[in-house]
Amino acid sequence: MRRKMLAGNWKMNLTPIEARQLIRALRAAIDPEAAELARHRDVLVAPAAVSLPAVAQELAGSNIVLAAQNMHYEDKGAFTGEVSAPMLKALGVTHVILGHSERRHVFGESDELINRKVLAAVKHRLVPILCVGETQQQHDGGHTTTVILRQTQDGLAGLDGRDAARAIIAYEPVWAIGTGRTATPAQASLAHGVIREAIRDNFGPECAAAIRIIYGGSVTPENVDALIGSHDIDGALVGGASLKADSFARIVRARAG
Repeated sequence: MRRKMLAGNWKMNLTPIEARQLIRALRAAIDPEAAELARHRDVLVAPAAVSLPAVAQELAGSNIVLAAQNMHYEDKGAFTGEVSAPMLKALGVTHVILGHSERRHVFGESDELINRKVLAAVKHRLVPILCVGETQQQHDGGHTTTVILRQTQDGLAGLDGRDAARAIIAYEPVWAIGTGRTATPAQASLAHGVIREAIRDNFGPECAAAIRIIYGGSVTPENVDALIGSHDIDGALVGGASLKADSFARIVRARAG
């Protein structure tokens, strides 16, 4: 049985003080249920890099895990403005979001670059959350399967089955991010099934059965139950709704079936 993952991606929001306040409010909302929740799901937050130390302190003693939103593939060097895997690990980060659609389409990151980051994350025992998904144009043109298969296969290239199984795939249709549009549970489940079949073909049935594939794209307290209750959807990568303690707490409590 794969554990559900409910992940909050805060993007470029919240100062360190505001981030502390949000974590305090979130913990106040879910800590009474933390032991029960921890039995069958993981909860994760990914603050902006400047807030990682503050959030790490506020998470001490909780079951909520800490993720970064991006990282460089080198351990150190003349890469102004970047952060490395060793730096993130020193702050208590355990997961890192890689290949988010905003990194691909706003900052021009290629599949090859994202793969180098995935390999660096695995090298340093960080869990990569590899994001894949099609644009509106690709979706309307019937290219969803081609796009997500390429991004998945290229993103995980060079890993063995054991390391691939530890990774998390986030299917995030670009046309549904921040737009209020959401893939239906059937659409999302179909895409997740395609991704899992590709994992099976490339890494074997054990890896395909173990790897978690979560959905991202305008996830809200109102639609999360239907989404994560669907076949092959192992959780959610949440954007705007994770910036409010009450809405994210409701998502964390989502009914999976």
